[in-house]
Amino acid sequence: MELATIFQITTLVSAILVVLLILLQQRGASLGSGSGASSELYTTRRGLEKSMFNTTIVFSLVLVFSILGLLTIA
Repeated sequence: MELATIFQITTLVSAILVVLLILLQQRGASLGSGSGASSELYTTRRGLEKSMFNTTIVFSLVLVFSILGLLTIA
């Protein structure tokens, strides 16, 4: 398998996972939050929420580096 193909597959998979992980993290998803009328307190992330946040960061970095790898090959 060529290196460009590996970078393309990595880019596609990490992009899909980043989108899904971002959509799963719902903070302030009420109707009034769109106009800035959120009454939530911002607390620290714990448990699954923290794991999803860290995983989103990791896959975002994988996405950026795979795109940079594609640019350097081309």
